[in-house]
Amino acid sequence: MAQQQRRPSGQRPQGRPPRQTSAGEDVAAQRARLRAVVAPVVGAAGYDLEGLSLSRVGRRHLVRITVDGDDGVSLDTVADLSRDISAALDAAEADGRDLIPGEYELEVSSPGVDRPLTLPRHWRRNIGRLVKVAVEGRSLVGRIEAVDDDAVTLDDDGRTRAVPHADLGPGRVQIEFSRLAELPEPDEIDDEEEEGDDEE
Repeated sequence: MAQQQRRPSGQRPQGRPPRQTSAGEDVAAQRARLRAVVAPVVGAAGYDLEGLSLSRVGRRHLVRITVDGDDGVSLDTVADLSRDISAALDAAEADGRDLIPGEYELEVSSPGVDRPLTLPRHWRRNIGRLVKVAVEGRSLVGRIEAVDDDAVTLDDDGRTRAVPHADLGPGRVQIEFSRLAELPEPDEIDDEEEEGDDEE
């Protein structure tokens, strides 16, 4: 499930003109500067920063933040984090740190069901779900039974097997029609890709 809170920022801190950047500026460096401000805010709230991207949308920039936690992320949490992150970005700009050229829009969301499972915490948060994953060169569909720092235990067609994280490809949660009642309402689902190449 993914939930979003968007906040347009039409003004910069007083006395700070919009920073003009060259076309060749390193987007990765911009992203790193943003992460240095955003990550502590997300961590202090007890959540993990799962993704951060910066892209241009018309004359503005879109800062897209993806967060997650062991108990998921509620709409209220998304709103609170959006407000706190926005305040932190404004404070950093007021202190003279160049973060985002021109105006920007901030979008905070939780991961969608199509987010690939790549880290131990991703697998742990999906215990009990059916997943599709490549193991030893073959595609496997199994249910996650347990997860620790070393391996994921899967029910592979009635056979329990522990697969080391290093041997797992990215997992994909499979939607089970018998469990549709557990899914969020359609207007709560974000089908946009949160990961991918950033554009500048």
